Amino acid sequence: MTTSNSRIPVTKAVVPAAGLGTRFLPATKATPKEMLPVVDKPAIQYVVEEASSAGLSDILMVTGRNKRALEDHFDRAYELEELLARKGDEDRLRRVRESVELANMHYVRQGDPKGLGHAVSVAEQHVAGQPFAVLLGDDLIDPRDPLLSRMIEVQQEFGGSVVALMEVDPSQIHLYGCAAVKPNGFGDDVFEVTDLVEKPEPGEAPSNYAVIGRYVLDPLVFDVLRETKPGRGGEIQLTDALRELTTRDQAEGGKVHGVLFKGRRYDTGDRADYLRAIVRLAAEREDLGPEFRSWLRGFVATELQD
Repeated sequence: MTTSNSRIPVTKAVVPAAGLGTRFLPATKATPKEMLPVVDKPAIQYVVEEASSAGLSDILMVTGRNKRALEDHFDRAYELEELLARKGDEDRLRRVRESVELANMHYVRQGDPKGLGHAVSVAEQHVAGQPFAVLLGDDLIDPRDPLLSRMIEVQQEFGGSVVALMEVDPSQIHLYGCAAVKPNGFGDDVFEVTDLVEKPEPGEAPSNYAVIGRYVLDPLVFDVLRETKPGRGGEIQLTDALRELTTRDQAEGGKVHGVLFKGRRYDTGDRADYLRAIVRLAAEREDLGPEFRSWLRGFVATELQD
């Protein structure tokens, strides 16, 4: 059995990125969905920037076939950098180098696409018995709302594992993992999770608290994942493993807490939400926002009358 090391500082992150992105075909036929641009950066860079800002300097990306572009993006591009340097284009040179300097990047292939739980399990050797964060690339969290830092704080206080929660309309809860919770007294945004259900049937959800794509996990999760059977969709669900952790002894790394997030979240998981994310982020940019907002107001006023 894995021994709990909950008081070890959290410095490692795991980013599952092996999905095929079928909802974005044909764009993702040859391009990883994580590399689709959100304004002028690929979605995956926002995720790595978030991890780096929370103090996570060691990032393992779980990839699959046809994902080489992810590795190239976070590697040096000597010819391009040399060209920009010769032109004296310091601004673009700085932006090209930003992705390389964010963290120490590592890569491992998932192999068989057996679900999120399986993707997390292949990180066990890299994590090496330490608590670690998991960040899903479909959820972009605004850097002005430091969710991950708060989750790490809660994990260091209580041990065990921590999930990010968000209140959603009851009609939407069937699209998420769902948590049953009770207050624990650490703050208005922190709860003890007593149960978890993956994508509950309408009318059967224990709450309207949805689990979104940020986790801070005790290494005990690997022991549980080894015993977790395929669940919804025939996949090994991380939600099912976390549900088991709610019943485990806290001294061993069990128990699960939830941090309620009320900040800005951009969902790039489907086409409509992806477009909304681009519009929101572009409208708030200092360099693009004023001109883009002016155009957008005119477009809405004149082009969308019908």
